[in-house]
Amino acid sequence: MASSTPKVDAVVEKAKAAAAPQMSAASLYSRFALAGAICCSVTHGALTPVDVVKTRIQLDPVTYNNGMIGGFKKVIQSEGAGALLTGAGPTFAGYFLQGAFKFGGYEFFKQQSINLIGLENATNNRTAVYLASSAAAEFFADIALCPLEATRIRLVSQPTYASGLISGFGKMLKNEGVGAFYAGFGPILFKQIPYTMSKFVVYEKVAEAIYNVYPKKDMSDGAQTAVNLGSGLIAGFAAAIVSQPADTMLSKINKTPGAPGESTTSRLVKIAKELGLKGSYTGIGARLFMVGTLTAFQFAIYGDVKKTLGCAQGIELAK
Repeated sequence: MASSTPKVDAVVEKAKAAAAPQMSAASLYSRFALAGAICCSVTHGALTPVDVVKTRIQLDPVTYNNGMIGGFKKVIQSEGAGALLTGAGPTFAGYFLQGAFKFGGYEFFKQQSINLIGLENATNNRTAVYLASSAAAEFFADIALCPLEATRIRLVSQPTYASGLISGFGKMLKNEGVGAFYAGFGPILFKQIPYTMSKFVVYEKVAEAIYNVYPKKDMSDGAQTAVNLGSGLIAGFAAAIVSQPADTMLSKINKTPGAPGESTTSRLVKIAKELGLKGSYTGIGARLFMVGTLTAFQFAIYGDVKKTLGCAQGIELAK
């Protein structure tokens, strides 16, 4: 991802212009990746209790039928407060990897678009660049995330399955093989790629609209963080709505192993028929809260960490 190109890398030049230490492409993209890893792991890890309740609502809507607050109460009453942290290990580890590939890859693929079609064409067609770059980045991010997400869902859906990340991962690998970790790869792609495309495009567009009225160069660091928060919140709502059906299917398919000889495709078709459109949006309230909050803080943390690491600009195509 971080290999140099024969053309002048625009973002490296921006970093130099900002009086940061001169960095190679490898150094720069590794910093983007680290910033992305931090923002995703911290936000997803902090919202583990919400994710636990959301998953329970999706998997057992009959029992968890009183919304998010009611779901919290039922989990605590039946299993204790500690159950709200079930799956925290795979959540943190999985989204650390995913965030590195997602944010680092997004910056990388935007730059490759500039190298391929030129800065002017990339700027004039920036929505298409945002969509393509985020989709490509998310594909590679999902390869890293999928095994850990499968482990997390198994731990949440079956509280007695294992004691944590290491034991749960090892048990799945031993009993079901590597294929079990990727049984949900199709749903995770259908969930995460539209999610990420919506997330980055809406964020970029909202932030651009704000900066057209209030120029970024005239804003304090605090004001820019506020813009990142607000733009990220709106982007999170859009991403949650677009990706909710696939998120529900992902929870369902990872809840239990498939029957002997049953293909992933046939399982997905069966789950989709059972859910229907209404069922696929089970738990949307909890997920809107969760995704809106974490996306807002992701972009805020990402922006601030980039500044700390000396690569605040990123690949900017907005006019």
